Amino acid sequence: MKISKNQQGAVLVVGLMLLVIITILAISGMNTATTELAMARNDQNYENAFQAAEAGLEQALAQGPYNTVGNNEITLIISDHESVSTSVLFEDTTLVPDKAFSLGAGSGIAAYHFLVTARAESRRAPGSTTDRDSTAVHTQAFYIVGPGSPTL
Repeated sequence: MKISKNQQGAVLVVGLMLLVIITILAISGMNTATTELAMARNDQNYENAFQAAEAGLEQALAQGPYNTVGNNEITLIISDHESVSTSVLFEDTTLVPDKAFSLGAGSGIAAYHFLVTARAESRRAPGSTTDRDSTAVHTQAFYIVGPGSPTL
């Protein structure tokens, strides 16, 4: 059995090239997974802020009576990470359109128009600002039909 002394080492070079390619693919896959995980965390944080703003609207609409002289401010701490501040703003009073609706125009019945705005924030690390914090602002208008008085 005779061993050739003029081996070129091609298997070694090809093997090293394959290892480099597999390493690059593995690093790329890890970077993609890390990015997708960060996107999922950001989306979850935004969803928390969205739900906190909805809770603020619900709280403001359920609180009644509504003041036509000033603003009502409500602050709701949902958790260490989520909070919402809600304002109920009186906009205008209009007459009820005609006699086909309720008791009709000129009968002492008015429509009181309000605007509720909920500003929620969800913080990744309470007490500090990060690029992963999320905010949501939800606004809802409504009116109440009632007697002509300054407070409902």
